[in-house]
This record gives sequence, structure tokens and C-alpha cells, in this order.
Amino acid sequence: MNFDFSADQEQLRDQAKRLFADGLVRARALLENPETHDKSLWVQVQELGWPAAAIAEADGGLGLSALELCVLAEEVGRTLAPIPFSSSVLHASTALQQLTDCQVASTLLGELAAGEKTASVAFTERGQAAWTERPEARVSTGKLSGRKAMVADAPVADVFIVSACADDDGQDWGWWLVDAQAPGVSLVPVEAIDRIRRHADLHLDDVSCLRLGSAGQGSVLAERALDAAAVLSAFEQLGSAEAALESTLEYVKTRQAFNRVVGGYQAVKHSLADLYVKNQLARSHCYYGAWALTQAPAQLPRAAAGARLAATEALCQAAETAVELHGGIGFTWESDIQLFYRRARLMATQLGGRAFWARRLKAALLRETA
Repeated sequence: MNFDFSADQEQLRDQAKRLFADGLVRARALLENPETHDKSLWVQVQELGWPAAAIAEADGGLGLSALELCVLAEEVGRTLAPIPFSSSVLHASTALQQLTDCQVASTLLGELAAGEKTASVAFTERGQAAWTERPEARVSTGKLSGRKAMVADAPVADVFIVSACADDDGQDWGWWLVDAQAPGVSLVPVEAIDRIRRHADLHLDDVSCLRLGSAGQGSVLAERALDAAAVLSAFEQLGSAEAALESTLEYVKTRQAFNRVVGGYQAVKHSLADLYVKNQLARSHCYYGAWALTQAPAQLPRAAAGARLAATEALCQAAETAVELHGGIGFTWESDIQLFYRRARLMATQLGGRAFWARRLKAALLRETA
């Protein structure tokens, strides 16, 4: 069992660090204009072929593994890079790769790999913390109607992967592909706590759609896609947590109070040490999740839940402590550290909150010991 990344993957990390070096500057610039994302940065990412990294060569991708996505996700999170990488690559592409013998999915993967399209998964409905096996959205005679809440990067997406039921009793539920420009599709912008990542409610009224996969595959696809997305998102959270810690560490080395450097106080040292420990624990869980994702699918449910919980805890505590240790400036709009706090609060609820993942971890452990 090897939890280390290869030399090639570390080179990819270095390349990502260089590209995203001014990610925070770009993120803050996005807050001051109506653009949905940093288009020039997204074009560079597409030209480098990163959206195609884990897509099979048969579908037009590079045929690498999810480990490359883990590396890239961590660096995206470290700088809060304002691009739809999480929604289109970590979530949508990963979900599509769970389908086998599906020409619609294969064609879309090729378009995503080539940078021709951007996708987003629409699975949350009002009043739900995560996906449900009985979505209220309905498909009848090839037309989809319903409402989806808080769809990430919805204004950027060219297509949506939508969960819906094909019958009235909610037994036959699955996933459908919807063109963002199709008649009957409308977006209602939502101002989330994190204004860098744009969100909108998706309204669908008798919209033409294509089914992804066969009847009865909805739950299986959702389980696999959710676990994979949880691991990849955990790496993104880990990158943000480490950036928040590093920024705070540098700040307390220079800020003074009562004629002493703040970082010299024992209470501050202990707080930072606690953050470091939580980050390292989260990293261990993330590495285990990455290993299970590529080498041990039977262990993925447990590993994904553990990674998700540990990374959420690490980022939330890192962001909260960072704001506090930055003093009064940490709460101001001018401070970058509040951007990490906003990202922490948003990601703590996406893909399901902590209670949701704690239940999934418990269920996975019970299955393994049964």
C-alpha cells in the first residue's frame, strides 16, 4: 500500500502551483465584476488538458487516473482559483465515468475533455442536505420538469446532469442530460456565502432530455459518483485549509500586541499546532481515499466518508481560527482570509453536511463488520 504521489504527479503539482500562483488575486478581482469565472485562467487549464486527465483515452481523454485530479484539486483549493474545475471536472466528469456502455456519456466526456463544454451536476432540491433517491423532478415522454437548488457554477455550464424520476411513485429514478440553452431552462441566481463560486437555482419546464444509463442504475451511479466526488473535494478542502494555516502563521510572526509578536504567545502557538495536527489527519484520510478510489473500490465508501469528514473539520477550524488570529482585520472585506472562511462554510454543506457523511461512515463500517 503506497500513499505517495509519483514523480510525474509531483511535477503536475508544481505546474499547477505556478499557474495558480495569482489565484487569490484573480478570485478577488472576480468579486468586483459580474463575470461568472476567470475565463482566461479556465482557457489555460483547458489548453493544458487538465479536464481530460482522468478521462479514458477511448473517450478522448489522457487516460491518467483520479490521483492527478487529487493533486490538481488541492492546488485549486489552495488559491481559491475562480474556475469551474470542481463542478465540471471533479463532479460532472467523475459522475459520467461511472457509466459503462453509455454513448451519451461517452460523447459528453469527449466534449469535456476537449474543452468544448462545461458541465454541472444538479442533484439538490429545496429542503435537502444532499442527493435523494426520490427527487421531485419528473420525466414524462422525454420532457423533464422540476426545480434544483444551489447548482454550482450553473451560469457557466453548457449542460446539466440532472437527477429525476421517470415514474410517479419515485421508484425509477436516474440521471438525465439537459442542454443549458434548451427551451424551458432558466436560472435564478443565488448569492451564496462564497461569492467566488457562482450558484443558481435551476428551473426546468418540459425540457428535452437524454437519459444517462439504464433504468434502475440511478442509485448505483449516485453512490459511486458521490464517494468519488467526496474524495476529490476533500483534497480541495485540504488545500484551502493549508493555505489558511500558512497565511495565519506568517501573519502572527509580524503582528504585535503588548510589545510582543503575537505568535510568541503560548495560546496562539497551541491553536496553530492544533490546526497543523488536524490538517495532517485530514491529509492521511485524503490519501487513503485516493488510494481506495484507484486501488480498492470495496473500501471507498468508508475512505470517502472519512476523508470528507476530516477535511471538512480541518478547513472549518482553520478558517475560523485564521479569522480570529488575524484580529479585527480578519473580519474585513479587504482581508483575503475571510474568503477562506466563506469557502469553508460553503463546502461544509455541499455534497451533504457532516451529519450526512457521519451516517454514511457508520453504514460503511457496519457493512464491513456484518
